Amino acid sequence: MDSWIVWLILAAALGVAEIFTLTAALGLISVAALLTAGVAAVGLPPALQLLVFVLTSIAGVVVIKPIAQRHIQQAPGQRFGVSALVGKSAYVTREVTGRDGRVRIGGEEWSARAYDETLVIPVGATVDVFEIEGATALVYPRE
Repeated sequence: MDSWIVWLILAAALGVAEIFTLTAALGLISVAALLTAGVAAVGLPPALQLLVFVLTSIAGVVVIKPIAQRHIQQAPGQRFGVSALVGKSAYVTREVTGRDGRVRIGGEEWSARAYDETLVIPVGATVDVFEIEGATALVYPRE
């Protein structure tokens, strides 16, 4: 069996193992085996194939893996979805109490409740969105 086929089989096996473990290291080593398969297909001797595999594996694990982990661990730069509404201002369209009400947030009408259950916020008031619970905005009047 040609050596490049062995490297391809190794690359595929490591790729499958990476899918199940999600460590990134096995994926990088799989890429190294894939590169080595290309080198083997060119016809380089097994000693050079092994050297290419070792060097690219080390380079991937030492250089690329820390960079990938740093990107994975960073918090997203921008909030989206309902979490992006927290902190925005809203306009009261129907009186807001501790039980119900309606507000307009950025062009959308939302059901709302007062963050402080004892408050009654009149129509036309400007409020801040403190939290979103399901489809209900918890709001507090602006001072």
